[in-house]
Amino acid sequence: MASYTLDDIRTAADAKYSSTDIAVDEKTTVHLLNPLRLPKEKRAELVGLQDKLDSDEKDVDQGEILAEAIRLVADHPKKADALLSAVGDDLAVLAQIFETYGKGAQVGEA
Repeated sequence: MASYTLDDIRTAADAKYSSTDIAVDEKTTVHLLNPLRLPKEKRAELVGLQDKLDSDEKDVDQGEILAEAIRLVADHPKKADALLSAVGDDLAVLAQIFETYGKGAQVGEA
């Protein structure tokens, strides 16, 4: 029978459900946390934001929703703000960040 410590399990979870890390500059790296590593309330908010993006509503501001999602999953609000400031109003870059995050998070989806 195999035997593991809780530290072994945590290390495996960290490897499997790691963050998506984006270097903004030499001093700032924002870590976009895997949804499974978020508190339940934040996971629910993230699902709600994804639903808004997928909806057929015409008045949905994709840039605002993507920025809100990035703020929600970032490891620190100031780092999220630094990333969003560096991106500016470039919706294509915001969409690519969210797509990259989504691909990394798929490994850990339940």
